[in-house]
Amino acid sequence: MKTAIITFPGTNRENDMAAAVKLTTGKSPDLIWHKETTLENYDLIILPGGFSYGDYLRCGAMAAHSPIMKEIIAQAEKGTRIFGVCNGFQMLIETRILPGALLKNKNLKFICKNVHLRSENTDTHFTKHLKEGSVIEVPVAHGDGNYFATPDILSDLAANDQVAFRYCDAQGNVSEEANANGSIDNIAGIYNKRKTILGMMPHPENATLSHQKTQDGVPLFEGILNGLM
Repeated sequence: MKTAIITFPGTNRENDMAAAVKLTTGKSPDLIWHKETTLENYDLIILPGGFSYGDYLRCGAMAAHSPIMKEIIAQAEKGTRIFGVCNGFQMLIETRILPGALLKNKNLKFICKNVHLRSENTDTHFTKHLKEGSVIEVPVAHGDGNYFATPDILSDLAANDQVAFRYCDAQGNVSEEANANGSIDNIAGIYNKRKTILGMMPHPENATLSHQKTQDGVPLFEGILNGLM
């Protein structure tokens, strides 16, 4: 299998992603600069976290117009698996590959801490190594992670089982107190309708190695990558 990690000016999680991919597969992914215009024969494309273009205008808005993004959109339409985390999730939203919007955190402050996530739909290639309703602990690090969607979009997400993760407490209870950033319906990550694309704000790649607080991200990467090997 072949994995591509797309990097932009301001990307800062590409090496973390690469380490998680290599841990799972034993193979190093290719790091692709955003000025490239083609992606050939990749099984998985990852848009990692960071602060592309310094988060000017809106987070991910300028990166959404980088040369590589036309190819990302084309690959999405073909059904290539795509995984976007934090700034990568923002790019998927800005390109309309995924629905909704990501607003300033409810407290208007940058949040950097570990949070708990409840798995909502594990009948996908991404989350098949997680149990539905299980709780994982992973970090967040963002200022604009407050997911918003109109009632029509929320209805579609529910009808198509597109919610991947919700913010919760350690026991799996979804509540306002457990909501890290004010996201509507505690949504932390969503799929496209075909379940070939996953976007999420938290950083599972930073919960995979022995020196990190948890390794709860490992089963997620095993599900994402082992199905492609």
